[in-house]
Amino acid sequence: MSLYWAAEVGDDWDDVAAEMERVFRFAREAATKERSVVFVVNADDLLGRRGAGSAMLATGILSATRTLALEGWRKGWTANVVAWDGETGTREDAEELARHLAATGTVTGEVVRIGPGHIGKALP
Repeated sequence: MSLYWAAEVGDDWDDVAAEMERVFRFAREAATKERSVVFVVNADDLLGRRGAGSAMLATGILSATRTLALEGWRKGWTANVVAWDGETGTREDAEELARHLAATGTVTGEVVRIGPGHIGKALP
């Protein structure tokens, strides 16, 4: 299983583009090796709460994950996103959930949220 923690980015396009390139390279390597992949993003970034740059990165990762899921499903590997609020549980909890998602081999293309910040919101 390959695990990727999304970097903190501001609203500078060059920073966002550089991180998206790192995400692409990571995803390509995982797909080439047919390894399940889980991306961890800040839950607020999926809702656009921390700025345009971080929202672009998080939603770009989500879109890439769903594309990877389509490719991997036929070959037996998965791709998912853990959206962690940074407050509920610990970083280790987020990583344990990521490992569990990859180990099941049945959940793919999904966002699993840790924390209550998404309750009552329109979700991507």
